[in-house]
Amino acid sequence: MFTVKPLPSAETAHEALAIGLFEGAEAWSGLAGEYDSRLGGQLSRLRKEGDISAKRGRVAVVHPLLPTGAKRLYFVGLGKKEELTFERLREVFGRLFRTWKQAKRAEAAIVLDTFATETVDPNEAAHALAEAYYLATYEFPGYKQKKSEPDGALESLTVHTEADAAEIEASLFVGSVYGKATNSARTLVNTPGNLLTASDLADYAVKLADRYDFDYEILGKEEMERLGMGALLAVNQGSTQPPKLIVLKYQGKEQWEDVIALVGKGVTFDTGGYCLKPRDSMIDMKTDMAGAAAVLGAMEAIGELRPEQNVLAVIPATDNMISGQALKPDDVITSLSGKTIEVRNTDAEGRLILADAVTYAKQHGVSYIIDVATLTGGVIVALGTDKTGAMTNNEALFEQLLEASMETGEFIWRLPITEKDRERVRSSKIADLNNSPGREGHAIMGGAFIGEFAEDTPWVHLDIAGTAATKKDSDLGPAGATGVMVRTLAAFVERFE
Repeated sequence: MFTVKPLPSAETAHEALAIGLFEGAEAWSGLAGEYDSRLGGQLSRLRKEGDISAKRGRVAVVHPLLPTGAKRLYFVGLGKKEELTFERLREVFGRLFRTWKQAKRAEAAIVLDTFATETVDPNEAAHALAEAYYLATYEFPGYKQKKSEPDGALESLTVHTEADAAEIEASLFVGSVYGKATNSARTLVNTPGNLLTASDLADYAVKLADRYDFDYEILGKEEMERLGMGALLAVNQGSTQPPKLIVLKYQGKEQWEDVIALVGKGVTFDTGGYCLKPRDSMIDMKTDMAGAAAVLGAMEAIGELRPEQNVLAVIPATDNMISGQALKPDDVITSLSGKTIEVRNTDAEGRLILADAVTYAKQHGVSYIIDVATLTGGVIVALGTDKTGAMTNNEALFEQLLEASMETGEFIWRLPITEKDRERVRSSKIADLNNSPGREGHAIMGGAFIGEFAEDTPWVHLDIAGTAATKKDSDLGPAGATGVMVRTLAAFVERFE
C-alpha cells in the first residue's frame, strides 16, 4: 500500500500529489514553490484569493495542466504550526483520504515533510498517515442484495520524505496495524447479534489465535458449571445460545510473570432480561460486546507487533434474553469467586459476567487487570458520548493507561470509587453483594461492583458505553462502531513498565 521515496521534483509524474500548508507561511517554498514558479505565480494568486487555504481541514485541488509533473495538486490546510498535534494531523489526513476516496483516486502521493513540525516529527506523521488511511476509508459491507457502487479507494500511496526511509516504513507499519485492528473491532461490533453469537465470537478468537500463534482456551457451559461460574451462567439462563468464556494467551517474555489481563464484556445482544429495555433503548444492543471487540482488536495488534509483554485476554460471551429459565430480579447467585450476589436488576448483567471473567483471570496468575465494557447508561449521562469513563484501585497503573490514551487520542476521564460506594455495592441484606444498589452514581456502582472481584490486584475499569459507537460520520470513519480502546490497549501493552 505504502511506498517510501525521496522528495520529488516538480517534474515527477503523479496522478495526485498532496502538500501540507501552515498558516502564516505566506511565501511558497520547496516543491510548492517550484510549482508556483512553473505556473507563473498562479498558486500565489489562488492562495491570496482564498481558493487555496491553510486553515486546518481545508483541502483544495488544483489542476496544473503542465506537460510534466502532477496531474492534480492537493493543498491541505494544517492551521497554525504550533497548534498541530498528532490527533489533529490524523484528522486532517482522514479528511484528505475521504476526499480521494470520493474522487476515486487509485494512486496518489504525499510530501510527508510538509505535514511535520517540531512537535510532530516525520515518524509520528507517518504513523498518523497510515492509521488515518484505514480508519477514514473503513466501510461495513452490510447485507444488501443489490449494493450501490462502492466508493473508490487508494490502491497505492507514495510517501515522499527526506527522513530515514526505514524508520518511516516502521512507523507506517505500526499505524497500519492500529488502523486495521480498530477496523476489525468495528466490524465485529457492527455485526447483528443473530450473526455474531457467543459461539461465533469464540470461532473468531480461535482464528485469531491460529493466525498469531496464541495459546487459547474456550470454555463451554459444562466446563463453567464444573468450575462454578454462577454469574456468567445466570445471565445465560434465558438464552438458547450456549455461553463461551474465551481465553487468549500471548507470551512475550521467557517467564509467565507480570501478566496483563485484558477483560472484555461480550454480551452479543442485550434485551435487559426481565428488566426489559424499552424499544428505543434495545435498538443497537448488538454493540454490547464492544468491550470484547476492543480486546480482540488489541490482541490483533499485539499479534502483529509482538511486544515483550505477557498478555491474557479473557472474554465472557453470552446474550441476555428472556425465557421461562431466565434470571429474575431477587434471585441470588454464586459467582466463581464464591461471593454471592443479589440480583436487583437483570439489565445490570455486564458486571455479572465480568465478575467471573476477572476471577478467572486472577486464577491464571495475572498481575494487572484492565476491563473494557459498555457497562452503563450512567456514564453517558455523566460524560457524554466522546469520553470513556475510568475507575481504578491503582494510581500507577491508571497513569500508564492514561498516557496511552493521550497518545492515541482516545479520551478517558477518571471517576472516583469511595468507601461509601463500596458499602452501597455490599448493601444486600441476604447476599455478599447487590448488583444494582440504585440509580445515583450508576456508572460508579458498576465499576465498584467489578472492583469487588479485582480486590487487591491492580485494576482499571473502562466504561465505553458512550464511545463504542457514534451516530455521525467523521473524518476518521462512518457512523456506527468506533473500535474505541483498541489502540489505547495496544499502546499501553507495548509501552508498559
